[in-house]
Amino acid sequence: MTKSDEQYRQELSEIEYRVTRHAATEPPFTGRYWDHWDEGRYHCVCCGTPLFVSSTKFDAGCGWPSYHTPVNTSAISEHRDVTHGMIRTEVKCSKCDAHLGHVFEDGPMPSGLRYCINSASLRFEPSNNVKSGHSS
Repeated sequence: MTKSDEQYRQELSEIEYRVTRHAATEPPFTGRYWDHWDEGRYHCVCCGTPLFVSSTKFDAGCGWPSYHTPVNTSAISEHRDVTHGMIRTEVKCSKCDAHLGHVFEDGPMPSGLRYCINSASLRFEPSNNVKSGHSS
């Protein structure tokens, strides 16, 4: 079921709404997950789709959570972004079209990619709540 803009406004915080529904960017080093290293899984804040696991997270020094690989490539969609005088690849949740951040080709192996993601687009689930690869 697709949610309306008004439903997202009611369910999300102001920063979550601006980031996910209007492609805003939270300031670096301010999001709740930029320096968060607990074991678990990161889900889309809008629809709950699993996006990243903590074992793929690394410190890119940029002030946003960074991951080298998504949980599943079908969970994320990529789009050309030519805003702000740059050519980048925007990353969105493929289920609800929430803006997550951008992907860059300067990450570590095994992918060589850096998924630079806004904390406001994520919800964390600790690994003790994750069973059989699915959310509980």
